[in-house]
Amino acid sequence: MQKGFTLLEIMISLAIVGGLLLTLISSLNYHLGVAGRQIVVTNITSLAKEKIYEMEKNPSSGRGNFPEPYSRFHYETKVMNSSFPGMLEIWVTVSEGKEILKLSEIIRKSS
Repeated sequence: MQKGFTLLEIMISLAIVGGLLLTLISSLNYHLGVAGRQIVVTNITSLAKEKIYEMEKNPSSGRGNFPEPYSRFHYETKVMNSSFPGMLEIWVTVSEGKEILKLSEIIRKSS
């Protein structure tokens, strides 16, 4: 009697290993996509906070791109009168591809 595995046993074990590898690769790909999106969202949030801080000092409407290395990120700023007397409402929208973040703040009108 010969010792070893039958062809059927080898095929079943290869199918199981293949299924596990497929699951592992698709899970890894999904999590890499989530991590990449989180990097973009973190950058957008930081840039929007920076821009709203600038607008607190000098409120003005406009649009443009951020300087390198963030030149792929676009911004738009708006200044409007608030419903509160003596206050302005400032809006900042920062986008990169499909990701968009909008921040607003109410500040006191400068005299």
